[in-house]
Parts: sequence; structure tokens; C-alpha cells
Amino acid sequence: MAVKDQGSPECEAPNGRRKQYVCGGCAGMVNIMITFPIQKVLFWQQLFGVSMTEAVRQLQRDGMRTLYRGLLPPLLQKTSSMAIMFGFSNDVSRLLSRPGSTPGLVTSSMAAVLAGTVEASLTPFERVQTLLQDQRHHVRYNNTFHAFRTLVRENGMRELYRGTVPVLLRNGPSNALFLGLLRPIKAETHAGQLVTDFISGGLLGATLGSLYYPLNVVKARKQSQVGGAFQSSWQVLRTIYSERGGKLSHLYRGAHLNYHRSLLSWGITNAAYELLMKVM
Repeated sequence: MAVKDQGSPECEAPNGRRKQYVCGGCAGMVNIMITFPIQKVLFWQQLFGVSMTEAVRQLQRDGMRTLYRGLLPPLLQKTSSMAIMFGFSNDVSRLLSRPGSTPGLVTSSMAAVLAGTVEASLTPFERVQTLLQDQRHHVRYNNTFHAFRTLVRENGMRELYRGTVPVLLRNGPSNALFLGLLRPIKAETHAGQLVTDFISGGLLGATLGSLYYPLNVVKARKQSQVGGAFQSSWQVLRTIYSERGGKLSHLYRGAHLNYHRSLLSWGITNAAYELLMKVM
């Protein structure tokens, strides 16, 4: 992501700062609309530890009718989280910096971690997405709004935030690394710039997605449970590890697909964000 100089007139202007929120949100929306079916296959691998072939077969058995079941929660979550990631982190960097100076690495990292922490408030969307994608809950929850109402009515507000800890552990550090390590690479043509932004964002996002993959496995397991005790993330990780034969490779089931999904997802997000920032 080509982060604007926080001291520039464009970023200081209220309209310029609002544009970063809008462009980030729109980039997140485009990303989810394109990659949602891949995410569904990946989710089954994370939750059940099945092979990619078996996950795809399950997708085929469920049919087109349920292909986009559960789309609304990640659409709302990703649109909001990308707006926070790109817009809020830049605002906080500007506020933490000395007037007229460019934010340093420490300031930018703190702002990115804080933005990731704020993003964790969107955990209920990931929670409901998990339930709607899990075929074991297809009968119990009709749609997004029904799932929210049922969870709160039967188990209270706390149930919406099951799995918040792995989300917090994932969001802050990954935001700091993504925004801190990604540097703009200039190309000679508009098409070349779009491809460059896609590749640079995709490669970094895919690498970070692989690094934090076990946290998503733990999150999927925790959020597939309805009711009962809230186990610690460490307890859940140990249980999954034991269930999968004590093999680390089985804990990473789906990591190969996750790498390619992240490559596509973050490539789309970064390219769309940079393009929108130029044309809006």
C-alpha cells in the first residue's frame, strides 16, 4: 500500500482522510465478493481437518443454493475492517506524530495495532459467518439476522464474541506487519501499476496469512461451538492438535489453499484500494 505522507495537504484535508475510509471499505467489499467461495472451502478444512478435495466435494453436494450462504457477515465485517485498517490507522498515525512530521516506524506500528484491536469489535460478524457456513447449523439458523437474534436470545451477548482472543492476536500484529512492510513500487503504465500493486499486496498478505494460520484454525473451532464453557485458545489448540494425531502438518490442513486465497484476497484489496485512491 502506498501510504500517503501524513503531513501532505491531501491527508490533512478532512475529505482526503474520509476518502481513505471509503476506498478501504470498497476494496474490502470487492475482495469478499470475489473470494467468498474459496473462503468457504478453506473454512471446512480449518474446522474439520479434511483435504481440499473432500471440502470441494462438500461444496458440490450442498449445491449453488448454499454457495453464498453466510456472505452478509463477512461482507459487512471486511468492508468495515478494511475501512478501519486503512483509514483509522492513518488518522491515529497523524495524531501520534509531531505536527508537520512524517510518522516513524514505531508510531505507524502502534497505530496499526490499535486499528487491529478496534477491528476485533467486529468479531460478531465472523462468529455468525462461521455458524452459517457450518452445515451442522444450516437447519438451526436461517440467515444472518436470525442467527444474531437466536444467539443473543438463547445465550446472551457474550456468545457473539466467542473467539475474540485469536482475532485480537491475529489482527494487531498482522496489520502492523502489512502496513509496515509494504512499500509502493512504481510502474510506467496504469495497467502495470495495477499488476504491481496486486502482486506486492498479495505476496505480503499471503505470507502473513500463513504465519497466523493456526490462529484461524483455533478461531474456527471456537466459533463453531454454541453454548457451553468458553475454553482458552491454548486449550482449544491442544485439543485440535491431539485430535489430528499430534501432527503439526495436520494442524496446517488448508494452509496451501489459504496461501493462494490470501494471495488473491490481499492482491485484490491492495490493487483496488490504490486504484480507488487515484480515481476518487
